[in-house]
Amino acid sequence: MRLSIVVLISVLVVGSIVILLGFLTNQEYVEVPEISNQYENLEKYKNELEKINQYNQQILKDLEEQIKNSTDIHLDPINEEIEVIKRVVNENKEELEQVIEKLSQMESKP
Repeated sequence: MRLSIVVLISVLVVGSIVILLGFLTNQEYVEVPEISNQYENLEKYKNELEKINQYNQQILKDLEEQIKNSTDIHLDPINEEIEVIKRVVNENKEELEQVIEKLSQMESKP
């Protein structure tokens, strides 16, 4: 009984050491999922930015239509909204360009 327990413990210790050495010596294997995960996260972020940008452009278009169809002379709030949304759209476009550039750099590196 004691011999079998000693053998089991020694097998577990040796197996653990072999697995640990395998992970320590093979660093590329650990880094590959991290890079692909970063790429996937950037890809998702890019898609979300594109959706937000499309939504903001639709709001902008709607606001501009409201101005065209409006007979009200108090259009200052709508004009202010339009300016804010234009700034947001421009900032989103710049950020989207940066994300696309980062994705293309990640694609070019193996």
